[in-house]
Amino acid sequence: MKKMMVAGNWKMNMLRYQAKDLTQDILSGLVDVKDDIDIVLAPPFTALDVVSGLIGNSRVMLAAQNVFWEDRGAFTGEISPAMLVDAGCKWVIIGHSERRGILGETDTVVRKKIKASLSDGLNVIVCVGETLQEREVGKTIKIVQSQVESALMDLELDDPQRFVIAYEPVWAIGTGENATPKEAEDVHVTIREITGSIFAQDSELIRIIYGGSVNGDNIDELLHMENIDGALIGGAGLDADSFVKIVKIAGE
Repeated sequence: MKKMMVAGNWKMNMLRYQAKDLTQDILSGLVDVKDDIDIVLAPPFTALDVVSGLIGNSRVMLAAQNVFWEDRGAFTGEISPAMLVDAGCKWVIIGHSERRGILGETDTVVRKKIKASLSDGLNVIVCVGETLQEREVGKTIKIVQSQVESALMDLELDDPQRFVIAYEPVWAIGTGENATPKEAEDVHVTIREITGSIFAQDSELIRIIYGGSVNGDNIDELLHMENIDGALIGGAGLDADSFVKIVKIAGE
């Protein structure tokens, strides 16, 4: 049985002392939350050790926001999957739209990172989603389908629950705009059909979560959709009360 997932992506925020305070506040708020939900925090690289030390063996899992596809070598400034595992990470976010759009990551790069991460024991959250321009000309499904199919190309999953797909419409990230639950569900259905065509029954264990200005006011309605298995939280994840509220609603 797959668990609901709520993951907080802190992006380029939080100095180490701020990360410490936020993590402690989140942990305090999660004391009475049920165990049937996966909770993930993704601080910046510089705060991984701080957060890792605080969450210890708690139910909260640590994620990195990016990774390189080689284990070692002359790749200045990059971080390998093995290094992330060594730092305490269980998960890694790959292919976020900000990395695709700002830093030029291609589907090929995303696929290489996915394979390297899974091979080294990291669980993967891969992000897909269309821009506003692509949406306005009716290319949402085409773009998302292309990104998902590329991410899954030649992929072997020993455990489908180690692989999560996050649908994040680019136009809704950090804008306050949000896809309606029906709009999000329609894309999630398409993603589910793609995973089903590749992994058959195992695809039902692959979680498809939604991201894009998710907060405590809209999370309940989103999670009532059949094919939305959780959320990837941005701005709301930087406030302990907001993040805990979302987790509690998801766990109901």
